[in-house]
Amino acid sequence: MNKLFFAFLFFLFASCSTVKENKIPVYAWTGGPGKATDSEIKAQFADLKEKGVDGLMYNSGWDIEAYKRVGKIAKEAGLEFHTWIPTLTQNYNPDMKPEWYAVNGVGESAYDKPAYADHYHFVCPNRIEVQKYLEDMYVKVAEIPEVDGIHLDFIRFPDVILAKGLWKKYNLVMDREFPQFDYCYCDKCVDDFLSATGIDIKSVEDPSQVEKWKQFRYDLITDLVNKLTVAVHAKNKKITAAVFPGPNSVARVIVRQEWDKWNVDAVYPMHYNDFYLEGTKWIGDMCKEGVTALNNKAPLYSGLFICPDPASKAANPDPENHGLSPEELEPAIRESMENGAAGICLFTPERMTEEDWTIFRKAIHTSYIKK
Repeated sequence: MNKLFFAFLFFLFASCSTVKENKIPVYAWTGGPGKATDSEIKAQFADLKEKGVDGLMYNSGWDIEAYKRVGKIAKEAGLEFHTWIPTLTQNYNPDMKPEWYAVNGVGESAYDKPAYADHYHFVCPNRIEVQKYLEDMYVKVAEIPEVDGIHLDFIRFPDVILAKGLWKKYNLVMDREFPQFDYCYCDKCVDDFLSATGIDIKSVEDPSQVEKWKQFRYDLITDLVNKLTVAVHAKNKKITAAVFPGPNSVARVIVRQEWDKWNVDAVYPMHYNDFYLEGTKWIGDMCKEGVTALNNKAPLYSGLFICPDPASKAANPDPENHGLSPEELEPAIRESMENGAAGICLFTPERMTEEDWTIFRKAIHTSYIKK
């Protein structure tokens, strides 16, 4: 009897010890290190880990030494470490040539006349020199032992149509495609399209009506992503991407991303609902659309834009300072998970208030039933 009793206790203990914690995967976009010391970074990462963050999308430009240093600390904290580096937006540096930059429909180069914002210096994905430059740089970062993966961002063309919530900020009404925001019309893109289709896109009265021209741009981005994927996978590292929502309803329409055709290991759609003048249900709709389009090809992590100062949100005219308030955070997480997301990604943990963290802890330890 005693032997049977102890055998039962052993079985019960073993069974309990194998029960996995009920928690959804959580990632976070962040960056640095700036002037932070190692001890400050360790404290920051330990705090994020304790709060439920599993991995970082960490931006430090092309700073190899920073990634080595910070990556080591992240691994010690038990965090995944993915380097979050913009792809087609490149600031001036000696390696970047003026002719590499994308050109809009009125002949202006993003080199010296970027659309919308100063950081919109987009290079052309159709340039072999650009492709080689990016591949070489990402491979160097992927070779760092502490790096788990490369996280692509700005892997797109400039917004040919801005999200509606941004129209007022830029004093624009973007109810159609305008040539000054339509890229890329550099000589190589125009010539390659002419060779492929027989269409001289510069002679077309309204290029926005030429579906082959749109597909040509979709394919340029897809081909670049898949080329980078091969290079990063050769280093036995993952490759993921921050993308616009959709892909069909938003990403293809406004930034030429057809990301359901990309061979990446995961996608992180930026479900920044305030930019689109939408509520949290829209986040769920976008998750469902993305998961359906991917058809099990790769997991989707729902990117959530956090409001840094909920008390002043209504009075702040800039939507880029808006985002999810604490009472919207749980519905946003629930909508994401019930509509097929594999997890969530925070933009950014630094924007989270104490009230946010309290709600977040409960929400990430909840079981969700997919719709």
